[in-house]
Amino acid sequence: MIPTLQPEDEVLVDPRAYVQDAPQVNDLVVARRPDRQEVTMVKRVTAVLADGYVLVEGDNPAASTDSHVFGPLPPQNLIGKVTSRFG
Repeated sequence: MIPTLQPEDEVLVDPRAYVQDAPQVNDLVVARRPDRQEVTMVKRVTAVLADGYVLVEGDNPAASTDSHVFGPLPPQNLIGKVTSRFG
């Protein structure tokens, strides 16, 4: 699959998107890595688990550090939903 974002792309993020609504499968989100909280990443939601955790995956799984590596993300790691991209 071709990645949705390229290295020079910029995104707009809605930090309030998940205040009242749960993430949906296929949402692009900005999140903090659970193992390195200072690192943010843009990933696609692939599953929403019953306990509120989400599984995320990069659009290029062969070169992506995602839930295959660090497991489900807790809701507090979601910074917001990507609403637009420019590039």
